[in-house]
Amino acid sequence: MLNFLKYTLATIVGTLLTFLLLFLIIVGIASVASKNETVTVKPNSILELKIDKILQEREPVSPFAQFGFDESSSIQGLDKIKAVIKNAKEDKNINGIYIDAGLFVGGGLATIEEIRQELIDFKTSGKFIIAYGENYSQLSYYLASVADKVYLNPMGMVDFKGLNGQVTFFKNALDKLEVEMQIIRGPNNKFKSAVEPFMDEKMSEANREQTSIFLGSIWNHILTNISKERKIEVADLQNLANNLSAYHAESALKSGLIDGIKYWDEIEVELNRVNKSDSTKKPEFISLAKYKQTLKTEFKQKDKIAVIYAVGAIQSGEGDDQTIGSERIAKAIREARKDSTIKAVVFRINSPGGSAQASEVIYRELELLKKEKPLVASMGDYAASGGYYIACNANRIFAQPNTLTGSIGVFGMIPNMQKLLNNKLGITFDGVKTAENADIFSINKPLSPYQFETIRNSIDFIYQTFIQHVADGRNMTTVQVDSIGQGRVWSGVDALKIGLVDELGNIDAAISHAAKLAKIENYRIKELPAQKDPFEEIIDQLNGKTSIKQAINEELGVYAEYINFLKSIDNQDRIQARLPFILHVE
Repeated sequence: MLNFLKYTLATIVGTLLTFLLLFLIIVGIASVASKNETVTVKPNSILELKIDKILQEREPVSPFAQFGFDESSSIQGLDKIKAVIKNAKEDKNINGIYIDAGLFVGGGLATIEEIRQELIDFKTSGKFIIAYGENYSQLSYYLASVADKVYLNPMGMVDFKGLNGQVTFFKNALDKLEVEMQIIRGPNNKFKSAVEPFMDEKMSEANREQTSIFLGSIWNHILTNISKERKIEVADLQNLANNLSAYHAESALKSGLIDGIKYWDEIEVELNRVNKSDSTKKPEFISLAKYKQTLKTEFKQKDKIAVIYAVGAIQSGEGDDQTIGSERIAKAIREARKDSTIKAVVFRINSPGGSAQASEVIYRELELLKKEKPLVASMGDYAASGGYYIACNANRIFAQPNTLTGSIGVFGMIPNMQKLLNNKLGITFDGVKTAENADIFSINKPLSPYQFETIRNSIDFIYQTFIQHVADGRNMTTVQVDSIGQGRVWSGVDALKIGLVDELGNIDAAISHAAKLAKIENYRIKELPAQKDPFEEIIDQLNGKTSIKQAINEELGVYAEYINFLKSIDNQDRIQARLPFILHVE
């Protein structure tokens, strides 16, 4: 009884201390916020566009953002960056944009394409864009190439070398551990290369072929766009990449990739010159983070278009802003369907796929929604395999030229760790079962031929269901879908040619088309699933619900995907529809 009272008292005290700490944090924030002046944009300001962090579709809710404390956030949202550029185009106090470029831009190819298109639209205002970097990564140069002038530090380089697609293979490591990865896939999945890292040491010929084709398509798109902005022939750009001619500032200047070689103090003078400001003073910059605080949200329109964000690997369960949980996304789709003020839905997908079962759950909810309201799909960096599964039934599908999509295929993967456990660790197993195949998914033994065939039949059924969904949504026969399916990955450009997508365009184009289908002109956007409000986020952080994932992402940056990938193997459903694990395109 004494121990019970002791533990109960400790729990009560702990809870009170947590709420006291929360209260002190809120009071402290309010105190500091009351002393902070509202951010204002001074006349003749220059928007400083620095994209050097992890880019996500939506900027996560920061509990401190509304108080101006999110400058150090490790994540930037595509939604906010686009909104800032749109607003700056019309802001009479913003004279131009300065792109602070660097070696790394933390986003995928299609994500960078969205920002680049927004900058091109910004230029129609007649305002200037100046880019400068001590060095340029290939992605940051592609973004900066839209600028009126592109400058480089005298000791810098432009990393212009072409695209390199690389797959990480685990077979030898598994062999050393005596782990057998049992792979089950149908005969019509020769391009379904997601299983290759666990069964081979290098790419299959089919995978090499498809990767070569989609990388070539994306690279040609990049060269064509740079050629248009920089007035350099595509063939000459290819030679520059082949010869690494831009690895020295002088050769980058001579080739026409940049307009000048300058130090930072010279850039300040140049910015003041084009801004028609006093050359002796520091340019009047306003940072991306500060300018975000000046954006106003309009709530006048009753009619809405819902934008439902589906980002990350697809899995059963709740999920979050970086994972497509079937329960969370299904709930958001139902909310949009039942809300009479929502007249159309744009389903924004940035996913390499995942659980086939979770994909089917989401597909069903989208099917019900489509019967009542227009449904438009908008693809980000990826909308492949399970990502395409949940896109295929939309009234219209938009992709970027450098989106990776398709990968229509299914596979199963079950590890056999018997030898690792027996030989390496000395662990053995024994037991009883009430049915012959009660141990079908045990990882401490190999599958029997009957069990293997049972799972293969299930995979064949899911694949046939998948291609039937695509056939229904794209007005094709299943034979036609199978001929372009079999797990094959396509670029957005090629997906348009074969009928997997309807139009090349960004999320704004998808929203405009949704409004056209709904026959509305005045509307506002409602984003789903709803993000947590700042104080919910504070409580979650105090309870440790978000701190571990955030710590991994913030500390490891782009390399966090390896940790998240290994975790996904442990959590994933047994039958998957997804892209190759960890495909790097750089």
